Amino acid sequence: MVDTSNGGAAAAAQGRRQIMISAQYVKDLSFENPRAPHSLLQQQGPPPEVQINVDVKAGTLAPEIYEVTMTLRADAKQGTDSVFMAELVYGAVVTLANTAPEDVSAALMVETPRLLFPFARSILAEVTRDGGFTPLLLNPIDFNEIYARRAATPPEGSTATV
Repeated sequence: MVDTSNGGAAAAAQGRRQIMISAQYVKDLSFENPRAPHSLLQQQGPPPEVQINVDVKAGTLAPEIYEVTMTLRADAKQGTDSVFMAELVYGAVVTLANTAPEDVSAALMVETPRLLFPFARSILAEVTRDGGFTPLLLNPIDFNEIYARRAATPPEGSTATV
């Protein structure tokens, strides 16, 4: 459960888990339009094929205070030609209160990105629109599925025990 109400003090007194976002920010933003202005003049035909990559990382800043970064990368191609590339690293400073140690990872890697996603989605839509293209509107992302997939994959250089 995520408590974003103003009654946070009451929730803390009751011992419910809280995710408090102290700050949200663009950590890095890049947009490339390598064929401009030609790509803008030749927008007939099928829309470009867009590949989206998502990554979420978290690090500790202080006890119960974390930085969560979500990286969204969009690569649009028309055939073999690159139409545009956009990359956004969107961050937040997050405080977790009343969170059991076994729940910290899911709170940071699933719940926090779910809260940040609408803001990051809006930024990517605006930057692609400002780049001369139809705004890129990302579909909702299942961060729980990404988290489960990552948990099932052993880190590089390690071996999984069966």
